[in-house]
Amino acid sequence: MTIKTLDLKGLKCPLPVLKTRKAMKELASGSQIWVETTDPLAAIDMPNFCQESGHHLLETAENDSGLRFLIEKA
Repeated sequence: MTIKTLDLKGLKCPLPVLKTRKAMKELASGSQIWVETTDPLAAIDMPNFCQESGHHLLETAENDSGLRFLIEKA
């Protein structure tokens, strides 16, 4: 399975969540996507988005350029 990557570096709240929501609509259920962002508020926003939308936050990782979230569409 290929995991798509959504590069949202440089965008500030609420754009990372809004663009992630839009990208998730195009995915089939069970598909996974990496979301990369430099917005520090994404550490709060992405888990909340996943919980509210029913998606599964599989992994959160911090790297040199910011945060990465692996999300599986419900």
